[in-house]
Amino acid sequence: MKKYLAEFIGTYAMVFCGAGAIVINQESGGAVTHVGVAITFGLIVMSMIYAFGNTSGAHINPAVSIAFTVAGKFSVKKLLPYISSQMAGAALAALTLKFLFPKNEFLGGTYPAGSDMQSFVLEVLLTFFLMLVILQVAHGSKEQGMFAGLAIGGIVALEAMFAGPICGASMNPARSLGPALISGNLQSQWVYLSAPVAGAVLAIPIHNLTKADK
Repeated sequence: MKKYLAEFIGTYAMVFCGAGAIVINQESGGAVTHVGVAITFGLIVMSMIYAFGNTSGAHINPAVSIAFTVAGKFSVKKLLPYISSQMAGAALAALTLKFLFPKNEFLGGTYPAGSDMQSFVLEVLLTFFLMLVILQVAHGSKEQGMFAGLAIGGIVALEAMFAGPICGASMNPARSLGPALISGNLQSQWVYLSAPVAGAVLAIPIHNLTKADK
């Protein structure tokens, strides 16, 4: 239960702070800025890795949990409870934002600025690079250690910085589905449910081909 609670809290914090930064940026007339939103996502992911990496591995992302399972680094029995905890944390965070900002339409959700296919390809690539970094710095299925938080938080901020205006740079089905469910705006969510999983799984064979020999 400690692991599932850690995933719940970690995902809650990530969506509350990250999506919350988007909402507050809208509500304040741009006080946070796009760069501020990207940095917020990177910092909260980094912080949750340092907080919960030793407990649950700090996946806080169903695509990451699925990829670790496909790679044989994570128990199949734990996969559904992990995803359930992540989804619940994201939904509760979105509910909190709805309570705080009841008139906000999208609650910091992710939606394509262009075509669905454009965002699908971007999300596949973004999550592919994210998962490559995670596989390189993780210990088994745990994102932990001195540099894991910096590396993973850094690439999240980097990708949110340049791709956020087009696809939202979700890289995380829970991060997208939570706000979409609570706001009632479910359009194009197939992109954010499928593309991150595809990208994360695609990173596994590439990691195996390129990892350094021990």
